[in-house]
Amino acid sequence: MAINDPLILIIDDEPTICRNCVKILSKLGYEVKHCLSGYDALKMVEEEQFDVVVTDLKMSNLGGMEVLRRLKEMHPETMVIVITGYASVSSAVEVMKMGAFDYLPKPFTPHELRSVVHQALVEREILLQNQKLMYKKSRLKSFSHQLIGDSPKIKKVVSMVQKVAPTDSTVLVYGESGTGKELISRAVHANSTRKDKVFFAVDCGTLSDNLLESELFGHTKGAFTGAYNHKEGIFKLADGGTVFLDEISNISLNVQSKLLRFLENREFLPVGSTIIQKVDVRLIFATNQDLKEMVADGSFREDFYYRIFVYPIMIPPLRERKRDILPISYHFLHQFCIAFGRKINGFEDDTVARLTGYDWPGNVRQLRNVIERAVILCEKEKITSKELPLLGDMADIGELIDHVPETNDELKRIKKEIRQKAVTKVEKNFVMNALMKNDWNVTRAAEKVGLQRTNFQSLMKKHNVKLPKRAKSDA
Repeated sequence: MAINDPLILIIDDEPTICRNCVKILSKLGYEVKHCLSGYDALKMVEEEQFDVVVTDLKMSNLGGMEVLRRLKEMHPETMVIVITGYASVSSAVEVMKMGAFDYLPKPFTPHELRSVVHQALVEREILLQNQKLMYKKSRLKSFSHQLIGDSPKIKKVVSMVQKVAPTDSTVLVYGESGTGKELISRAVHANSTRKDKVFFAVDCGTLSDNLLESELFGHTKGAFTGAYNHKEGIFKLADGGTVFLDEISNISLNVQSKLLRFLENREFLPVGSTIIQKVDVRLIFATNQDLKEMVADGSFREDFYYRIFVYPIMIPPLRERKRDILPISYHFLHQFCIAFGRKINGFEDDTVARLTGYDWPGNVRQLRNVIERAVILCEKEKITSKELPLLGDMADIGELIDHVPETNDELKRIKKEIRQKAVTKVEKNFVMNALMKNDWNVTRAAEKVGLQRTNFQSLMKKHNVKLPKRAKSDA
């Protein structure tokens, strides 16, 4: 973690101790000051704020306990390290209860001093970041979920949410899988005038055309086989609220046309009914696909695309906002420690380096899973690299790349596990295998792997997969 120009104060009534500590820490590039009494120290901290204070416990006039107490009153975020030549369990417990960061018995080695000061600086930086996040949370207190991060790109997303939330405009949230599109959609709803009304989330990728239409618009009794009762649709149930439609690239052209009509006047016909219903519902759409490409190949309606492209919000992948990785990691660490009843203080330095140096192809969702696994496995006070999977290690990636997925769900799973540059081969293997197993019949191949025909054709076009001349795509 980068820590800018730390300022450190050494307090000890033994001049030799002060000089040695200053010498040791100054070599690390820190600005180090010192004084020989507690009274002088309190005068110094009134004039400027120190990041870390190293104070002796036993001193004439004003002792380290009182210095610690006064410091914590004046500057709670200053990290205080207590040193003493009269170490005891009781004194260690007492200073830790009073808010000391650590307790270092004399004599200590230069390495021990450097290590504890470094850890104190890291802890202080995390504390300051958390304070910033809590400040943002207080400003955005109506968010139903906390948006964590301090990078320019996530700040832009937060700003866009704040601007569009009070309106009734249609929103399109797009970005890679796992970036948090539903979280952003819930944030829009939670900051809107509809926040006290219902929020419905619908995964369009898991529903067939008929089922999706019935879920959204409802149906009358006898409208189709199995429709034994009248059913209110989500649009009716969400009247006055917000409906979030995820994975809209999977919606058929027929359902797209009906949604387009709904967007125009908020009117719809339940399946099997001739009575038009009108509701007040705000729609938020989300996708991880390039809709412009789908418009070009005819699998997505152009008029529908322009109707939903009113206020697009792009969620950046985690690899493009790496400064947010550590705050997010600590958020999940805290979350899972509470859930599992664990007490873990943070991450070892090498763990931080691996977390922040990895590209995270699965984005925040993948990071969350990794931290959850690490909390379960961790047996120490801090998470070490042993609890992490082989992040960034491509030694075993070849087996995944050469694997031939049998279903769309299996394809999605593998794509999450490997880097984006390796996905192309996996997708092409997937398409070719499905076609060959189904005698190059596109409709049958798409059905077998769990994709709509238009989406399967998009993959064919993406990887330049051509049918043999003898094959009939609809045979």
